[in-house]
Amino acid sequence: MELTVKLQVFEGPLDLLLHLLDKNKVNIYDIPIVEITNQYMEYIREMKRQDLNVMSEFLVMAATLIDIKSKMLLPKQETEDGEETEDPRAQLVAQLLEYKMYKCMAYELKDRQMDAERVLFKAPTIPKEVAAYEEPVDLEELMADVTLSRLNNIFQSIMRKQEDKIDPVRSKFGKIEKEEVSLSDKMSYLLEYARYHPRFSFRSLLEAQSSKMEIIVTFLAILELMKGSKITITQNHIFDDIQIESKIAA
Repeated sequence: MELTVKLQVFEGPLDLLLHLLDKNKVNIYDIPIVEITNQYMEYIREMKRQDLNVMSEFLVMAATLIDIKSKMLLPKQETEDGEETEDPRAQLVAQLLEYKMYKCMAYELKDRQMDAERVLFKAPTIPKEVAAYEEPVDLEELMADVTLSRLNNIFQSIMRKQEDKIDPVRSKFGKIEKEEVSLSDKMSYLLEYARYHPRFSFRSLLEAQSSKMEIIVTFLAILELMKGSKITITQNHIFDDIQIESKIAA
C-alpha cells in the first residue's frame, strides 16, 4: 500500500528555504548548505506529482543549491590581494533576507486590515440645540477679583505693546500724499498765461510753482510747447535768466 504524505504548501522556493532554516534553527548568515540542500531535495521528491509549472521554480532553486553545495566542497580560493573570494552563499542569503522582509511586511499589512475590519464609524447625531448651547457667563463671578489697580496694569501693558509696534524712525515721517499734476493741464495753463504775457522769466515761472512735482511738470510742459513751436526761449549770456516769448497772439 502506497504511503500518502500531505505536504505543507509554500508560496515559492524561498518560502520553503526559510521554513527549513526555521525548522533547523540555523543562522541565515551561516547556512549549513549540505544539510539544507538534502532536506530541500527530499521535499522536491515528494512534490514530483504536483503541477510542473509550480515544480519548475523549485527545481531551479534545487539546481542553485546543488551548485552552491559543490562550490562549498572546493578549497577556498584567494584573490591577488590575499583576500578570500566571496562566499557562494552570499547571493542566496541576500535573496532570503529580502524575501523575509517583504513577508513580514505582508503579515503586518494583513494584521492592520483585520484590525480595520473591527472598527466602526458613526456619523455625529448631536441635536442642533445641544450643539448651539453656550454656557452662561456669570459676570459677577468673572469680575470678582478684578480691581482698579489690576485694570490699570492691564491697560498699561496693552499700551506698551502698542508702542513697541511703532517704528521709531518711520513714525516721524510725515504723511505722503500723491500730487495730481497733469502735463496737459499745465500746457494749457502756460498757453493761457502766454496769451497775456508775451515775454516772461523762466525763473519767475518756476518760483511761482508750489511743489517740486509741479516744477518738474512745468519744465516738461515748456519743452513740449517749444517742440510744437508755441514758444521760444532766449538767453543773452551764460547764467543769465532765460526769457520765454510767446508766438501766440493775445
